[in-house]
Amino acid sequence: MTEPASEADMTKNAPKPADDAPTHYRERTPEYYLERLDPALRSSFTAPQLEAVKQLLGESIPKPAAKLVDLRFWVGLLAYRFYVVLFIGKDYRRRERDEVAEPLARKGNAMIALLLLIGLNFLVSVLVLLIAFAIKYAVGYSLLPHPR
Repeated sequence: MTEPASEADMTKNAPKPADDAPTHYRERTPEYYLERLDPALRSSFTAPQLEAVKQLLGESIPKPAAKLVDLRFWVGLLAYRFYVVLFIGKDYRRRERDEVAEPLARKGNAMIALLLLIGLNFLVSVLVLLIAFAIKYAVGYSLLPHPR
Protein backbone atom coordinates (compact mmCIF):
# COMPACT_ATOMS: atom_id res chain seq x y z
CA MET A 1 0.00 0.00 0.00
CA THR A 2 1.40 3.39 -0.95
CA GLU A 3 1.43 6.39 1.34
CA PRO A 4 -0.56 9.45 0.32
CA ALA A 5 1.55 12.27 -1.04
CA SER A 6 2.25 15.09 1.34
CA GLU A 7 1.01 18.59 0.57
CA ALA A 8 4.58 19.75 -0.14
CA ASP A 9 5.02 16.94 -2.69
CA MET A 10 1.72 17.83 -4.38
CA THR A 11 2.65 21.51 -4.66
CA LYS A 12 6.12 20.68 -5.91
CA ASN A 13 4.75 18.35 -8.62
CA ALA A 14 1.77 20.53 -9.54
CA PRO A 15 1.95 21.90 -13.09
CA LYS A 16 2.77 25.57 -13.35
CA PRO A 17 0.21 27.81 -15.08
CA ALA A 18 1.28 29.29 -18.39
CA ASP A 19 2.21 32.96 -18.54
CA ASP A 20 -0.83 33.68 -20.70
CA ALA A 21 -3.17 31.80 -18.34
CA PRO A 22 -6.18 33.80 -17.14
CA THR A 23 -5.57 35.16 -13.66
CA HIS A 24 -9.21 35.83 -12.82
CA TYR A 25 -11.34 32.77 -12.13
CA ARG A 26 -14.21 34.12 -14.26
CA GLU A 27 -12.00 33.89 -17.35
CA ARG A 28 -11.07 30.27 -16.75
CA THR A 29 -12.61 27.58 -18.94
CA PRO A 30 -12.78 23.78 -18.58
CA GLU A 31 -9.88 23.59 -21.03
CA TYR A 32 -7.78 25.74 -18.70
CA TYR A 33 -8.19 23.22 -15.89
CA LEU A 34 -7.62 20.24 -18.16
CA GLU A 35 -4.36 21.77 -19.43
CA ARG A 36 -3.14 21.92 -15.83
CA LEU A 37 -3.38 18.13 -15.55
CA ASP A 38 -0.29 16.02 -15.95
CA PRO A 39 -0.02 15.29 -19.72
CA ALA A 40 0.29 11.53 -19.09
CA LEU A 41 -2.89 11.53 -17.03
CA ARG A 42 -4.74 13.74 -19.52
CA SER A 43 -3.81 11.46 -22.43
CA SER A 44 -5.15 8.45 -20.52
CA PHE A 45 -8.73 9.77 -20.79
CA THR A 46 -10.90 8.43 -23.58
CA ALA A 47 -12.82 10.94 -25.72
CA PRO A 48 -16.17 10.30 -23.90
CA GLN A 49 -14.44 10.61 -20.50
CA LEU A 50 -12.78 13.87 -21.53
CA GLU A 51 -16.10 15.29 -22.74
CA ALA A 52 -17.80 14.25 -19.48
CA VAL A 53 -15.06 15.94 -17.44
CA LYS A 54 -15.31 19.10 -19.59
CA GLN A 55 -19.08 19.18 -19.13
CA LEU A 56 -18.77 18.70 -15.37
CA LEU A 57 -16.14 21.43 -15.12
CA GLY A 58 -18.28 23.75 -17.24
CA GLU A 59 -21.21 23.27 -14.88
CA SER A 60 -19.09 23.76 -11.75
CA ILE A 61 -17.39 27.01 -12.79
CA PRO A 62 -19.37 29.88 -11.25
CA LYS A 63 -21.20 32.11 -13.70
CA PRO A 64 -21.89 35.58 -12.34
CA ALA A 65 -25.46 36.83 -12.55
CA ALA A 66 -26.33 40.33 -13.72
CA LYS A 67 -26.57 42.82 -10.86
CA LEU A 68 -28.27 46.18 -10.63
CA VAL A 69 -25.55 47.47 -8.30
CA ASP A 70 -22.01 46.07 -8.17
CA LEU A 71 -20.03 48.32 -5.83
CA ARG A 72 -16.56 47.20 -4.74
CA PHE A 73 -13.93 49.29 -3.03
CA TRP A 74 -11.32 49.10 -0.31
CA VAL A 75 -10.61 51.33 2.65
CA GLY A 76 -7.16 51.68 4.16
CA LEU A 77 -7.24 52.24 7.93
CA LEU A 78 -3.85 52.57 9.62
CA ALA A 79 -2.06 49.26 9.07
CA TYR A 80 -5.06 47.33 7.73
CA ARG A 81 -6.92 47.35 4.45
CA PHE A 82 -10.60 46.45 4.42
CA TYR A 83 -12.77 45.77 1.41
CA VAL A 84 -16.44 46.58 0.98
CA VAL A 85 -18.69 44.81 -1.51
CA LEU A 86 -22.32 45.66 -2.19
CA PHE A 87 -24.38 43.67 -4.69
CA ILE A 88 -28.02 44.28 -5.48
CA GLY A 89 -29.75 41.96 -7.90
CA LYS A 90 -32.15 39.08 -8.26
CA ASP A 91 -31.41 36.10 -6.01
CA TYR A 92 -30.92 33.00 -8.16
CA ARG A 93 -29.74 30.78 -5.33
CA ARG A 94 -31.87 27.94 -4.10
CA ARG A 95 -34.22 28.97 -1.34
CA GLU A 96 -33.42 26.32 1.25
CA ARG A 97 -30.28 26.52 3.32
CA ASP A 98 -28.43 23.46 4.52
CA GLU A 99 -27.54 25.18 7.78
CA VAL A 100 -29.92 27.22 9.85
CA ALA A 101 -28.24 30.11 11.62
CA GLU A 102 -28.46 30.06 15.38
CA PRO A 103 -30.80 32.64 16.90
CA LEU A 104 -27.90 34.53 18.48
CA ALA A 105 -26.08 34.74 15.13
CA ARG A 106 -29.23 35.99 13.40
CA LYS A 107 -29.71 38.68 16.05
CA GLY A 108 -26.06 39.67 15.76
CA ASN A 109 -26.31 39.88 11.98
CA ALA A 110 -29.45 42.00 12.27
CA MET A 111 -27.71 44.36 14.72
CA ILE A 112 -24.67 44.72 12.47
CA ALA A 113 -26.92 45.38 9.46
CA LEU A 114 -28.82 48.02 11.46
CA LEU A 115 -25.56 49.68 12.56
CA LEU A 116 -24.33 49.71 8.95
CA LEU A 117 -27.59 51.29 7.77
CA ILE A 118 -27.45 53.93 10.52
CA GLY A 119 -23.82 54.67 9.67
CA LEU A 120 -24.61 54.92 5.96
CA ASN A 121 -27.57 57.19 6.72
CA PHE A 122 -25.31 59.41 8.86
CA LEU A 123 -22.68 59.56 6.12
CA VAL A 124 -25.21 60.51 3.45
CA SER A 125 -26.78 63.12 5.75
CA VAL A 126 -23.39 64.72 6.44
CA LEU A 127 -22.57 64.76 2.72
CA VAL A 128 -25.91 66.38 1.87
CA LEU A 129 -25.39 69.05 4.55
CA LEU A 130 -21.84 69.74 3.36
CA ILE A 131 -23.01 70.11 -0.24
CA ALA A 132 -25.87 72.40 0.86
CA PHE A 133 -23.42 74.50 2.89
CA ALA A 134 -21.03 74.72 -0.09
CA ILE A 135 -23.87 75.85 -2.37
CA LYS A 136 -25.04 78.40 0.24
CA TYR A 137 -21.49 79.72 0.58
CA ALA A 138 -21.01 79.90 -3.21
CA VAL A 139 -24.26 81.85 -3.65
CA GLY A 140 -23.44 84.15 -0.73
CA TYR A 141 -26.63 83.58 1.22
CA SER A 142 -26.51 83.92 4.98
CA LEU A 143 -28.99 82.15 7.22
CA LEU A 144 -28.24 84.31 10.25
CA PRO A 145 -28.13 88.11 10.03
CA HIS A 146 -24.67 89.57 10.70
CA PRO A 147 -24.57 92.59 12.97
CA ARG A 148 -22.65 95.46 11.44
